[in-house]
Amino acid sequence: MSSDGVPYGWYGFDDDDDFECMEEESPASPHEVLERYWGYTAFRPMQEEIVRSVLDGHDTIGLLPTGGGKSITFQVPALMLPGVTIVVTPLISLMKDQIDNLRRRGLHASCLHSGMTKTESDYALERCMQGRSKLLYVAPERAAGDNFLRRIANWDISLIVIDEAHCISQWGYDFRPSYLRLTALREAFPKAPVLALTASATPEVVDDIAVRLEMKAPQRFSLSFTRKNISFLVRHTEDKFGKLLEVLRGTEGPAIIYTRSRKRAAELAPVLSAEGFPALFYHAALETHEKYERQDEWNSGKVRIMVATTAFGMGIDKPDVRLVVHYDPPTSLEEYYQEAGRAGRDGLPSLAVLLVSGRDKATLARRLANAFPEKDFVRHTYDEICRFLSLPMGEGFGAIFDFDPAKMCVRYKMPPEQVMSAISILQRAGYFEFSEAVDIEARLMIKFTRSELYNIEFTEDEETLINYLLRNFTGLFIDLVPVNLSYIARDTGLKEDDIYEQLKIWRHEGMIAFIPRRSTPFIYFTANRVPGERLLIPRSAYEDRREAMERQVRAMTDFMFDDDNCRVAGMLRYFGEADAGDCGTCDVCRGRRRKVVEFDAAAFDERLEEFFELIAPCEWLDVTSLRPHYPRHYDKVVERIRLKVEEGMLTADGYRVAKVKGC
Repeated sequence: MSSDGVPYGWYGFDDDDDFECMEEESPASPHEVLERYWGYTAFRPMQEEIVRSVLDGHDTIGLLPTGGGKSITFQVPALMLPGVTIVVTPLISLMKDQIDNLRRRGLHASCLHSGMTKTESDYALERCMQGRSKLLYVAPERAAGDNFLRRIANWDISLIVIDEAHCISQWGYDFRPSYLRLTALREAFPKAPVLALTASATPEVVDDIAVRLEMKAPQRFSLSFTRKNISFLVRHTEDKFGKLLEVLRGTEGPAIIYTRSRKRAAELAPVLSAEGFPALFYHAALETHEKYERQDEWNSGKVRIMVATTAFGMGIDKPDVRLVVHYDPPTSLEEYYQEAGRAGRDGLPSLAVLLVSGRDKATLARRLANAFPEKDFVRHTYDEICRFLSLPMGEGFGAIFDFDPAKMCVRYKMPPEQVMSAISILQRAGYFEFSEAVDIEARLMIKFTRSELYNIEFTEDEETLINYLLRNFTGLFIDLVPVNLSYIARDTGLKEDDIYEQLKIWRHEGMIAFIPRRSTPFIYFTANRVPGERLLIPRSAYEDRREAMERQVRAMTDFMFDDDNCRVAGMLRYFGEADAGDCGTCDVCRGRRRKVVEFDAAAFDERLEEFFELIAPCEWLDVTSLRPHYPRHYDKVVERIRLKVEEGMLTADGYRVAKVKGC
């Protein structure tokens, strides 16, 4: 039994349970795995090379742009290797999305992060020990913890995957100190190869990843950042909404519009709908059921446009997004490339449009300043967080608290933007880990057997509920299964509060294991509380990060305002592709092409003389006969001839002209 009173021996199979045992004969090749579970007959570029490198036991670095299929590169080997694959990722939402996607393919994975209860953590680890989960997704702060390493010390770890690997580098755009401690995981399993994956990193960051993960002669595989099917366009305007309407009128297909604030997302969507462009908005503060419903409406094509903050990103794999618009500029090219890259994953022509006003340069500069408030303010924020949570001095290590920074800012009259920046700095300094609200669905498992079920007397409402659960959720007798109480209430006619209370009663009686839904932000202390004035903020958490952000802002500003050079070539050079040539499709290249084929009046005059030389003197030249020779500039041809008539050089009769001289 666990300390929560949950039996460890409940993982047996029930007669009627439908579960695909992971210990069946393993497929012989990566292609067989790919086809059996994903239905694909071929890998995407660079996926197979990474898979085979990992299977050969090499430390490997994979640099695959957004939409390049990073998850396949470790999920396929995980199913072929004998033991457990550990996947370190900082994003709880990404864990959830990938586990849900695997479940839909008949595969089971587990996760472990600081927001889980001890019961949930025990379940996750037990599933892996029993061989029922081949993949264990772990948050970085848990992966390097002594308790976790002790629990898995005797496991057969076949592969260690570090996703979002740029987070380990102080030069990366999302550096996280918890990643620096991952060498402890590597040292605990020195024979397991390490696969480091990232979607956007400069050469400097890639080198830093290899050093900090202590990789042994790593094999490096990188796919060009070029997305030839995406045209990257910058539109300069002081009327962004008007320009947005113009872009939407000129395009078709599903679209995402990114903003930097929840308020703007909520304001834009209804206004666009009123203009005839059906739109919904999406941000982190929405209720779970609202997020699912809106995402479903957008995925199914009921609405064309999703106006969203960056919360709408991970797990969004809709292939036919034709347009991504940035209403506000991202802070870095890494962010921009990832978000814009959600367009055209099916390989068909798509647009990424960045709306830029003259104020945006100052906006980025202000964003940089706000990201690094004075160190005294950072120390003050630390003190106020501890006071808000009633955390005693000298305590806190390993403690988890529900923590909503917005409520603290209201109570203590603190500026929200600077507080969030201070929290980021304190995380980088290693004092705690903060996770914003992440939707974790309620989960349920039935602990009594089917034969025992028939001997239980239920009320009418209880019977309605239990029958609904048994009919609609498979695997309830062997695992914690996600359940949505709102949907259950809608389908059964029962009240959601009554369902919740009934499940709590059954849990108390030992009939079920039930973990309620949570979406509260939480904070996990990685060190005991110290007085604010003694708080050490290392250079790596402040000055170095500021310098890195300055470089990122400068690169983003150049991308936005350099209207003389190919935007894509500049972006590719930033990512280390020094020999990148002009793309031919960005707004700068298009402008150049238009200039090249601009109507040349002098050249036309010379050619007109040639046309007249082909006919006898005083014969008429049919102007319409010139259309095939000037398909793009025929209107300019007509204007030029009309000008020559007005100047007396030609005489006209309808659409016929003749030279005046010589007649």
